[in-house]
Amino acid sequence: MKSFLIIVLLMSPLLGFSQINDTLAKPIIPVKNVKLLNNIDITFDMRTELQAYTYRGGDRYYNGVQFENGFTALGFSAKLHDQVNFYFRNRFNRGSDIQSLDQLGSNIELAYVDFKVSPKLNLLVGKTYAFYGGYEYEFSALEVLEYNDIQSNALAYVTGAGITYQSMEDHKFGFQVLNSRTMLYEDLYGDEVAENIEEPIWPVAVVGNWRGNFFDGKFQTIYSLSYSNQVKNKGTYFFTLGNKYQNDNLTLMYDFNYSYEEVDTKGIVTNIFDNDSVAQDALYIENWLRAEYRFSPKLKGLLSLMTSSAYGKTGNSRNHLRTSYGMVPTLYYSPIKDFDIRFFLAYIGRYYDYSNYAVEQFNAADYNRNEVRIGIIAPLLLL
Repeated sequence: MKSFLIIVLLMSPLLGFSQINDTLAKPIIPVKNVKLLNNIDITFDMRTELQAYTYRGGDRYYNGVQFENGFTALGFSAKLHDQVNFYFRNRFNRGSDIQSLDQLGSNIELAYVDFKVSPKLNLLVGKTYAFYGGYEYEFSALEVLEYNDIQSNALAYVTGAGITYQSMEDHKFGFQVLNSRTMLYEDLYGDEVAENIEEPIWPVAVVGNWRGNFFDGKFQTIYSLSYSNQVKNKGTYFFTLGNKYQNDNLTLMYDFNYSYEEVDTKGIVTNIFDNDSVAQDALYIENWLRAEYRFSPKLKGLLSLMTSSAYGKTGNSRNHLRTSYGMVPTLYYSPIKDFDIRFFLAYIGRYYDYSNYAVEQFNAADYNRNEVRIGIIAPLLLL
């Protein structure tokens, strides 16, 4: 592909720019700079699927079948200098409204520059991914058919600055200072404001993480600790332990997530209370497990299991409100050798059980959702 583009660029003066009255006397990219294309990557990632689903909850039941573009994104990365790299990604199936805080559309997931300050130290500036831990978060949404509750509702891409430091060959540390959201509080929540809520001078998030590598890469870790203040004097404490074991054809991953939120940022507890104000003192505790096994070069199977428990405070006591469960068995088939395009067949089962307290106090009702998906995942390198 790169060779074809280089030939087109080299021939362009002969094809279109040689006319006497043409104002472009020289090619757009001079021949001497064509080699710079080797430092540019353009990617098009897509996941398209046919879904068959059912929903059961209380006296409600519905089902359906439909095609869906689960993930569609165009990415651009470039090595601008031996010490400078640039990354950009536009996800097309996201809203494009300009966010009132970071002044970018929510469809722009990545737009940052990576400076190599020294052989061990990098500086990242722009709209980037938060350095949260865990392997569920490590996967792009292209690869994950169903996230657990925290990751389904977490804000992953925000504007700020961060550093990574490779202290030793097997240990890497990261630290970030970011906006804690992309929108101003009043634009995000509107009139749904709890008592004693004020906009902070800076809605900031501070994130630290550690990546470890042990036993020649067979065991790895991504741990993180973060604090963010969405409103004045009230914030979120988020702690994640991500663990990975890999040996031959088997890969096991386990994440533990703990998020205490003085103002509910995930919205689950707020929706259960349903009292036209943002819930306070919410707590989420999660477990996530993923097992992958490669049966052959073309066939791989995986199983994801997840639980998430939500707690809310009313009066002086915190009560368990809901536990959700999920399972996602999937088969991948890769028909082309040395080319990453995958067909998949998956079942997604999600079950939501409310506590007796939530049923009695807030009229909550258990429900479940089941899906079968057949589709294709194609992370395509265009250039």
